[in-house]
Amino acid sequence: MNRNKPYTICHMMMSVDGRIDCDMTEKIEPGDEYYDALARLNCPSLLMGRVTMQMHYASPTPFIADDPAEIGCEKVCRFGDHSAYTIGLDSRGRLQWPSNEFDGGLLVITSESAPKAYLDRLESQQISYIATGDNGQINLPRALELLHDHFGIERLALTGGGNLNGSFLKEGLIDELSIMIAPGIDGRRGMVSAFDGLPDSPESPYHLELTAVEQPGNGVVWLRYRPIFNDKQ
Repeated sequence: MNRNKPYTICHMMMSVDGRIDCDMTEKIEPGDEYYDALARLNCPSLLMGRVTMQMHYASPTPFIADDPAEIGCEKVCRFGDHSAYTIGLDSRGRLQWPSNEFDGGLLVITSESAPKAYLDRLESQQISYIATGDNGQINLPRALELLHDHFGIERLALTGGGNLNGSFLKEGLIDELSIMIAPGIDGRRGMVSAFDGLPDSPESPYHLELTAVEQPGNGVVWLRYRPIFNDKQ
């Protein structure tokens, strides 16, 4: 790729059948293998989708703008000088935040279709943000460029959301997959898998090159892959 972007690693814990429901994986992962591996990946900044951020970080009530006027242009705002960020994707600007720091500075990525009032709210809390992409969709390649160029993020871990992972894979933005398989099977119908929401396309299935295999303990297997994107690289 000729654009500047963080080196991006998708780091997931899953069951043997590829499911990633957090409550389920906590029951089948005996220890701290996931977080120990994450520390070894040297990705201090973590990026998650809206559902994961709502589950673990955001306030329970959504933001509702009094004025629905959209942002309408690309914007970047940075508060503070952080060495690590917790980054949340929120394309429509609906998540509210009880704090501007979670394991580093909070950084919100939204689309240009979000209400301008949402950015005003973030600024009032001194929460850094990026707004890029139209029609309610975040421009993911551009967002990664801005993370690199404006926030100095060199390495980034995707740590939540099958649809998020699928979108990054489709755009050819994942440099490495770090997949941890815990000793258990979910088996429930309709549960989200590590990569989800992708349509049938000429790129499917996506091919991978295995680069490492480890057994960190407690029955967990750690697999590392390099995606083969062909003309996307």
